[in-house]
Amino acid sequence: MSLFAMSVTRLLDAPKTRLKALAFGGLVLAQVVTGTVLATQSAQAAEVAPKDNVVGVARNEAAAARLPARHISAQQLIALAVKQVGITENGTGGGTKFHSWYMSIPRARETVARDTGSIAGYANASWCDMFVSWVGAQLGMQETVGEDAYTVEHAKWFAARDRWGTTPKPGAVVFFSFNGGKSIDSIEHVGFVIKDNGDGTIKTVEGNTSGGKVEIRTRPAAQVVGYGYPDFAA
Repeated sequence: MSLFAMSVTRLLDAPKTRLKALAFGGLVLAQVVTGTVLATQSAQAAEVAPKDNVVGVARNEAAAARLPARHISAQQLIALAVKQVGITENGTGGGTKFHSWYMSIPRARETVARDTGSIAGYANASWCDMFVSWVGAQLGMQETVGEDAYTVEHAKWFAARDRWGTTPKPGAVVFFSFNGGKSIDSIEHVGFVIKDNGDGTIKTVEGNTSGGKVEIRTRPAAQVVGYGYPDFAA
């Protein structure tokens, strides 16, 4: 047996030996880890593998991790929203838990930067959209209900995600223009659909209505600009 062959044999007979490289007669022996010779071809294949594929997989996994858990039904969302009926703002138009919650979340800083003003300004601001956002957040549905305090931008958020339409569905976020306008920029108010009454009206639950309360209302469909559709369990 040649000296070179004897050297290789000794390496293969030492399964727990860790060798990074062994120079012998101008040759470099591959690393031996737990008795396995790591082929240089593997290293070369990894070197020439398309890096874009690795990046693409990582991006897909990251996107999947951000997808909301689709285990909440429309009826569960409606039940939570209806449970808030009776909550009333204070004499300055604020003071609800919806105001306090919105002012405490990171999203408030983002919407202040977008719309100008200050976080403190939300303390007595119109809160119909804060109510909608709060309900979604309590169910862990921020990424499918959205978080906002400005109805127009909230509607645009749904539209940008292809979750915007004109069909009333239970649990849908309904956006109103009381003068009958049909453009997103004309939106004045927002709530949740409880059901389509089938007679040209819809039953809703809304915050900041009837003088600053959470109430169940019946609204003419003619006042609806459109609907945002959260992603509910089937």
